[in-house]
Amino acid sequence: MKILNVKKAAFAALAAAAFTVATGVYAHGEQEHAAPRRYDPAKVEPTDFGQEGNPKKVTRTIKVDMADNMRFTPADITLRRGETVKFVVTNSGKLLHEMVLGTNQAIKEHAELMKKFPEMEHADANMAHVKPGKAADIVWQFTKAGEFQFACLQPGHFEAGMVGKVTVK
Repeated sequence: MKILNVKKAAFAALAAAAFTVATGVYAHGEQEHAAPRRYDPAKVEPTDFGQEGNPKKVTRTIKVDMADNMRFTPADITLRRGETVKFVVTNSGKLLHEMVLGTNQAIKEHAELMKKFPEMEHADANMAHVKPGKAADIVWQFTKAGEFQFACLQPGHFEAGMVGKVTVK
C-alpha cells in the first residue's frame, strides 16, 4: 500500500510540474502574446541560424502569407549572409497560424515539444504567432550561410506540410 501511495505522490508531483511548465512558461492557445518585442542589443543571442535583427538596419522586407491550405507564400526564400530581413507575416486564413524560423533540427524538436504541450506560448524573436486576418513582423539577421526552415507549429500544421525554406548564401 505504501508503494502505491509513493507512486501516486510522485505522479502528482510530476503532473503538477508539467502543468506549471505548460501553463506558466508555455501557454500557446488563442490568447494574445506578450507585448511586441522591443529590440535590445544587450539581449540579442546568436543562434545557429542568425540572431534578432536591429529594425533600424533592415535591408529587405519580405511579405509572407499563411493560409488554411497549410502553406506559406512564398515557401522558398533566398538571402545573402549578413542580411537583416523584416518578414511581414500575414494570416489570410481563419485558423491561428505562426511562423517560426530555425534550423531543420530545431524546428523538428520544437514541433515535437508542441505535440506534448499544444497550448505552448512563446514570444521569441524568431517567431510570429498571428491570429486570423492579422499580421506580425519578425526582424532577423542571417549571420550564417546554410539552409534553414520556417514552419507553423500549431498542432497538425507542420505535419500537414506548413513548412518553408530559407537559403542563405
